[in-house]
Amino acid sequence: MTDATEERLRACWSRSDRIFGLVEPGALHERPIALRHPLIFYLGHLPAFAWNQVCRGVLGKPPFRADFDALFERGIDPMGVDSHEPSTDWPPVDEVLEYRDRVREEVVSAIGPVAERDRVFSVAIEHELMHQETLQYILQQLPAGLKRRPDPMPPYRFDGAAEPGAVEVGRGEVVLGADPDAIPFGWDNEFPELSVEVDDFTIDRTPVRHREFVEFFNDGGYRRPGLWRDEDWQWRRRVGLEHPVFWSCEYGGIAVRTLFDDLPLEQVADWPVFVSHAEAEAYCRWRGGRLATEAELHRAAYTTPDGGLRAHPWGDEAPAEGHGNFDFRHWAPTPVGAFPEGDSAWGVADLVGNGWEWTATVFAPFPGFAPTIPTYPGYSTDFFDGLHLVMLGASWATPAGLIRRSFRNWFQRHYPYMFAKFRCVYP
Repeated sequence: MTDATEERLRACWSRSDRIFGLVEPGALHERPIALRHPLIFYLGHLPAFAWNQVCRGVLGKPPFRADFDALFERGIDPMGVDSHEPSTDWPPVDEVLEYRDRVREEVVSAIGPVAERDRVFSVAIEHELMHQETLQYILQQLPAGLKRRPDPMPPYRFDGAAEPGAVEVGRGEVVLGADPDAIPFGWDNEFPELSVEVDDFTIDRTPVRHREFVEFFNDGGYRRPGLWRDEDWQWRRRVGLEHPVFWSCEYGGIAVRTLFDDLPLEQVADWPVFVSHAEAEAYCRWRGGRLATEAELHRAAYTTPDGGLRAHPWGDEAPAEGHGNFDFRHWAPTPVGAFPEGDSAWGVADLVGNGWEWTATVFAPFPGFAPTIPTYPGYSTDFFDGLHLVMLGASWATPAGLIRRSFRNWFQRHYPYMFAKFRCVYP
């Protein structure tokens, strides 16, 4: 077990280093998103979290850089504001790298002493895996001249989209959450297991793509308050949102931003559109539909028409390349439905990969919830505030190690920067 834990840690750190390697030297103090800390924070946050969980939290080791333990301890999730002004001067990169390397040595040396409590290493690893995706959507907003392409960089994929259409999903039971004894690791909001009955519904076979969303845009969707909740409309006006943040509208055309390029909308017309929850809801109203609930999306993804239950939409085998666009394989979205091996038993495509999927469900605990991570009791409870919405599935930038049926992601309804797609459900 010790060797396996060290292997997981080093593989995780190697991928983090590769992602930070996409940033040009001298650009780590840039702050591409006004609601987030600068990039240097994340360089220090990942080792600080591991130290505070493993070495300080479990072993009680004295600090060697208490100032960094505190400075990098926790990120921000500002509510009710459109930007965040940092209140600190950030240290030089070389000092943060020295801190990171020392923490890694300490964490590896702790594997033996805490081997009987191996769960804490999964906490540290999965936390870092989640932030690898956070870094990707932050880097997407960084000017192109401050980034370097990965080597190798696969070509963009523009073909293979599935035909649009709707799928009828029959009523039946779904299982949300998980039994803590049934999976190797899960976060507290994944427990306990909960059975829910779902009525019949009809759902889009594929997520909404750019070619469909541009019809909403051209029909004045961003100019029609009747399509928006009042608070969403006020937010849209306040920030001047006239189209998805991944779009730029210049010289009479629309370009879509990827991690490294701006591509003509016509070229990526079959890629999923990434938008905030507020924009997704407005589009659904325009289409005469609504967003799926968490239980409905589970029904479409993980059940079968004959009453079966699957670990993944495609079955019980582990996530593989043919099942969808995830794990950084393409470094960008792909056409919706381009991985038919990943379709669910109902014939619904792209439920895992290509983008996290918005639901209409407010992030809240399942009945019987209890914090299960003594060193991180606020992981979920800090966000049970009625202001965050559940997202399911995975994006192209989600590490495969986070793909499991019970995993729940969440964001505020007005946060537009993550790789979040959606589809409509109809009455």
